[in-house]
Amino acid sequence: MFAYAARRLMLIPLTLLGIMLINFIVAQLAPGGPVEQMIARIEGQAGNTTQRLSGGGADVTTAPKPQAGQSGAYRGAQGLDPKFIAEIERQFGFDKPAHERFFTMIGNYLRFDFGKSFYRDVSVVDLILEKMPVSISLGLWSTVIIYLVSIPLGIAKARRDGSSFDIVTSWMVIVGYAVPGFLFAILLIIVFAGGSYLNWFPLRGLTSVGAEDWPFWQRALDYLWHLALPVTALVIGGFASLVMLTKNSFLEEIGKQYVITARAKGLTENQVLYRHVFRNAMLLVIAGFPSALVGILFAGSVLVEIIFSLDGIGLLGFEAVTNRDYPVMFGTLYMFSLLGLVLNLISDLTYHYVDPRIDFSSRNS
Repeated sequence: MFAYAARRLMLIPLTLLGIMLINFIVAQLAPGGPVEQMIARIEGQAGNTTQRLSGGGADVTTAPKPQAGQSGAYRGAQGLDPKFIAEIERQFGFDKPAHERFFTMIGNYLRFDFGKSFYRDVSVVDLILEKMPVSISLGLWSTVIIYLVSIPLGIAKARRDGSSFDIVTSWMVIVGYAVPGFLFAILLIIVFAGGSYLNWFPLRGLTSVGAEDWPFWQRALDYLWHLALPVTALVIGGFASLVMLTKNSFLEEIGKQYVITARAKGLTENQVLYRHVFRNAMLLVIAGFPSALVGILFAGSVLVEIIFSLDGIGLLGFEAVTNRDYPVMFGTLYMFSLLGLVLNLISDLTYHYVDPRIDFSSRNS
């Protein structure tokens, strides 16, 4: 197992390099980069200024007209001085070839130097640390509640396998698996957050205005009140696979010889289930906690954060992509790819720890 862990650790840098390279190439090919965004803003401001001054009878020229042969490399840049365009490129680092920018970025990232945001004048690390508590709150609460709901439901389905209860709950599980969490989020807003029916819960943020001056218990209740709808959306969209894993694990254990022997000794069904079956069946379920947390943090919560206007990592990444804020884009991608790879490795090692029969080394050999 040590050899397997060592191989996985050595593969992490190569995997990270591949992830960053593919996304870097896609970002270079996508239209509307940071320079184009800045040019558009300058042109918009200049156009507004010209329009205002022209209304007063003045004739204003905002930039020198391009001479013959100066077509400009950017759409919409024909009315700007080429020297000014070159200065914008230098500020954003686009005065260097793409391959040089990529390797410079990777070298900085190896030292966890992610630079500053193009538009906020704040380091990427500070931005991530500022937004992290919101995403961690969503991920941890959702994962804990998913486990608290899924494990009892999976056990009940295993005990009543084939019954009407099992069939009805299976349809619930299918719906939960088929419908993504962000659609449940929209439905919850429509029904409970003032969309069309009730107005019981707030629509955005994790705290109310002025909550910092409230006593602790009131701030805690306000925090849970704001978390109710986004966490519910994540739980509904994420509990299905864990329910089926729990049910199948219990069904597999119930059919084994030691269960038949325990029943033959006169143990009650509850004693057999919770004293013998539960301990063995729950090993794989508990060992999957790191990978479940990865899924909640990096997949399901992004759109939920955007829908509920929660100022977390998901919303930060969405705004960075929209604004082409490359330092924030690639910095968050690097950090969370690294964290995801490490948590997946921890998940595999946990599987082996709780059940030594699971040997990834022999599987890969």
